[in-house]
Amino acid sequence: MHGTMILGSQWGDEGKGKITDYFAEKADLIVRFQGGTNAGHTIVVKDEKFKFHLLPSGVLHPEKKSIIGNGVVVDPKVLIDEIENLGKKGISPNLFISERANVVMPYHKMMDVAEEKLRGKKIGTTKRGIGPCYSDKISRYGVRMIDLTDEKILKEKLKNIIPIKQKIFQAFGEDTVLSNDEILKEYLEYGKKLKKYVADTSLIIAQAFDDKKNVLLEGAQGTQLDIDHGTYPYTTSSSTTAGGGCTGSGISPLKIKNIVGVVKAYTTRVGEGPLPTELKDETGKYIRDRGGEYGTTTGRPRRCGWLDMVVVNYACRLNGFTSLAVTKIDVLSGIKKLKICKAYHYGDRIIDDFPANPGILEKCVPVCEEFNGWEEKNWKETVKKGYNALPDNMKKYLDFISFSSKVPVGIVSLGPGREETIDIK
Repeated sequence: MHGTMILGSQWGDEGKGKITDYFAEKADLIVRFQGGTNAGHTIVVKDEKFKFHLLPSGVLHPEKKSIIGNGVVVDPKVLIDEIENLGKKGISPNLFISERANVVMPYHKMMDVAEEKLRGKKIGTTKRGIGPCYSDKISRYGVRMIDLTDEKILKEKLKNIIPIKQKIFQAFGEDTVLSNDEILKEYLEYGKKLKKYVADTSLIIAQAFDDKKNVLLEGAQGTQLDIDHGTYPYTTSSSTTAGGGCTGSGISPLKIKNIVGVVKAYTTRVGEGPLPTELKDETGKYIRDRGGEYGTTTGRPRRCGWLDMVVVNYACRLNGFTSLAVTKIDVLSGIKKLKICKAYHYGDRIIDDFPANPGILEKCVPVCEEFNGWEEKNWKETVKKGYNALPDNMKKYLDFISFSSKVPVGIVSLGPGREETIDIK
């Protein structure tokens, strides 16, 4: 069979959770491969909302295996809470956590707050300790999930790490006092609760491919938040692109046959950084309120703007999308004139590729194509009739996305529920 990867094409919040849940029905194994509690996704099943920060979307299909890969940084307290909350709803996840996944420790969250406070220019971190945890992973100070199940190893690691962190906090002028014993006790307890889930997940995934199973990989955030290829430094701390999917799950790129790029029908962004198509007027407010554009993790209002195909086309090039899933297009209903950015005007030049320099991006003015809008409809009923039942102007809007990106639109999402989805064969 084959591997399918679901990735965000913008700044995250594209609706990947719903699309992953939709694809999960035909998958045997679902893998979350990067990010941490700084990511959040909402899935609606029969009008019931499920909000996850760490659990893969596949846990709502408990007959299937769900994996938290080695590329994820795990906050064990949050993960245990999510598992227990599912249990209260009668769902017992068929979950496996990579023994190689790094663990978010208390000092990571403290460091996140301290560093953001000291920055000359804030980057909008969620203060969940994600960046410092990834930093420790790269610096080889990391604590991994397997360490939580071995008191001797964890004790030895904390003995070496805590004094270093304490000195760093002192240098920052912080009066933080870290208790080695308290942290050891707390995290060993987490280890006891999570031990039954900890496994060599790369091996489990490899076995699934050998057994001709369908494997689904879901990313968190979006391409523009990638640590290498995003709007640096206003990014996350992990690789959100297709390459990160392979590294963060422990598989060969040759196993991936389909890469689905999730495109929100307009643009949103949380936090700082340039956003060329941002709408600071009533239209932007209309889109935010109608689309419920408030962060799952932080509750922060998202900045909203017209769809930016410079951003989407860049994501298509980096990731090699084989198809697109366009989400939340119903949110644009009722707007008489819609715009899609197809290039940027910078000085006396027109540029159509995404610039690495944020100083250039800040000065870019969108060059837009204008479209006639469509009226509100009963989208649940429209979905039942298929793609041809969509308003002509909506189909023109979708056609432009496909034409500009040179990637076919395979999915159109017209609401948060599983059933509010059109699969274009």
